[in-house]
Amino acid sequence: MSGEDDAQLAIEVIRGTPSDEELAALMAVVSEAYTNEAADAVAEEREHRSAWELSSRGLRQRLPREYGWGSWTA
Repeated sequence: MSGEDDAQLAIEVIRGTPSDEELAALMAVVSEAYTNEAADAVAEEREHRSAWELSSRGLRQRLPREYGWGSWTA
């Protein structure tokens, strides 16, 4: 951790009287756990989708060939 991040850490002891060494150990363990969790929480980048892909809707199914093309066939 950088010195800037250390200045932002604060622990409030509600009950008991921990020693300075115990508080330092607690801060080290919690900071490490937070760093690991933050590193694992990074969202994966998605593939870039073009404007066509974003605006196009699903294509319909193919037309059955056995029906012919109606007025378009001879």
